[in-house]
Amino acid sequence: MIKALLEGKPFAHPLHPTLVHLPIGLFVLSLLFDLATLLTNAGNELVRGAFYTMVFGIVAALLAAIPGFVDRADIRADHPAWKTATTHMWLNLAAVVLYLINALLRYGALDQNATPTLPLILSLAGVGLLSFSGYLGGTMVYNDGIAVGRHRRYGHTPEQTIRVTAGAPGQFAPVALTSSLANDETLRAEVNGHVMTIAKVDNEFYAFQDFCTHRFGPLSEGDFHNHEVMCPWHRSCFDVRTGKVTQGPAKVDLKTYDVTIENGQICVRVPTTAR
Repeated sequence: MIKALLEGKPFAHPLHPTLVHLPIGLFVLSLLFDLATLLTNAGNELVRGAFYTMVFGIVAALLAAIPGFVDRADIRADHPAWKTATTHMWLNLAAVVLYLINALLRYGALDQNATPTLPLILSLAGVGLLSFSGYLGGTMVYNDGIAVGRHRRYGHTPEQTIRVTAGAPGQFAPVALTSSLANDETLRAEVNGHVMTIAKVDNEFYAFQDFCTHRFGPLSEGDFHNHEVMCPWHRSCFDVRTGKVTQGPAKVDLKTYDVTIENGQICVRVPTTAR
């Protein structure tokens, strides 16, 4: 329940992107106060304003980080956005540490008429870090679809990736028991580096690449209608038998993999192509 709240599910909107606007705005406002102390004779009121605005920004940043950690934990390690999310996290943490040091340096100079040089430089560096980190955050949403469409999946979602190191390409490798899947349910497997969805549709088993060809949406979390799977992010649809696109925005067909049943086990032909 707490996790759902931090993900923003009760609001039908991710919580982290909403909260980050406040600390960013406060840090930028603090920098503007700093610059104003160099251009006006307003005295230490602007210096104090820059300090307190920064302190409130640090508190707001720490609060925004909590749902951010939850969102990152939901990104699979084999997803293309994982490295971007990790860089985004470390940049944000570095910025908060920078602002904490900045605030400590300012605390003893609140009676000055202008912001000291070192805190001003640190503020410029902090805004620079946040700008690049914000760019990465936007990349994850707009390019990779992170936090998009998290409310569209109502069925079973695989929480683990079954990793299989198979033999020679072209041979069939056992992945899971047939009893592990009911109709319209999925498993997620990685066979020799190929991440794929194993689905049971109309009592038949199919295997196809897990990441949508549009923006890498996880098809193992998609919905099924007849022999079509719908991406949970942007609603592209594919025929699970052929991998053909049946509804955009995707334009590129999926890779599919041969499946056979041996002794009650789902076996997938080991891909012959590189990952």
